[in-house]
Amino acid sequence: MVDSFQQYIQNEKRLSSHTVQAYSSDLDQFNAFVKSTYPDSTLQTVDYGIVRSWIVELVEKGTQASSVNRKIACLRTFYKFLMRQQVIDKNPLLKIKVLKTKKQLPGFVKETDIVNLLDNQSFDDTFRGLRDQLVLELFYGTGIRLSELIALKENNIDRRNRTIKVLGKRNKERVIPFAQSIVSLLENYQMKRDKEIEENEHGFLLVTEKGEQLYPMLVYKIVKRYLSEFTSSEKRSPHILRHTYATHLLNNGAEINAVKDLLGHSSLAATQVYTHNSMDKLKKVFDQAHPKA
Repeated sequence: MVDSFQQYIQNEKRLSSHTVQAYSSDLDQFNAFVKSTYPDSTLQTVDYGIVRSWIVELVEKGTQASSVNRKIACLRTFYKFLMRQQVIDKNPLLKIKVLKTKKQLPGFVKETDIVNLLDNQSFDDTFRGLRDQLVLELFYGTGIRLSELIALKENNIDRRNRTIKVLGKRNKERVIPFAQSIVSLLENYQMKRDKEIEENEHGFLLVTEKGEQLYPMLVYKIVKRYLSEFTSSEKRSPHILRHTYATHLLNNGAEINAVKDLLGHSSLAATQVYTHNSMDKLKKVFDQAHPKA
């Protein structure tokens, strides 16, 4: 049933490979807990009390509330699947509630820092230099996710209309515009890549020096390397550039529903978190400009 569940969330629910891997790990952890603590029980026979005792143990061990909530989400999906398959007739997760978590505002890079990085950094006129610059420009210029950047193919780029087509979470496709400045960078990168890197049939836009598809750890290293030189922000990940893209759009007057569509969010609630950062700027304007402030 565990194998069937993994196929279900991957092929039918179309969860991301990262989520599938996380859920598989969570299920393995829960199964190990049941075997060691309740040897007479199995995944199919656990009840509310067993699930609750695992959650209590996780909390006592100092597991972050967000991680515990993901594990609860995994079990909810798993036991709904078992119910649907008529393997069990009672869902042990019905009374389980998620833990309260602190709302953390997404971090972002200041406009002066990101402009300084992209406009004043001397990127090498080599394949690696142009590729690294393109990675940074696409993250900040389109707000795409790491997985979406890595999956970009040549035929996803429309230079004439200055748009890229990406396949986001749950296979939702969206088209995102990009700045004119990225067009020439794209052309320079592609010429340098085609001249120096052995041609590959996979069709991915961004590749390693061996012509293979980019992988997450390399992208993290690229982003961290350049951000470390231009910002004091503690977080220097690809996702910070996505946060920066959204925050700067809102700070400069973009309509929130438009930002929602550009980011590929399924609900407005996911986008509204960025308005807190924008509100900080509005408060400063108010304090400086209002006679009664």
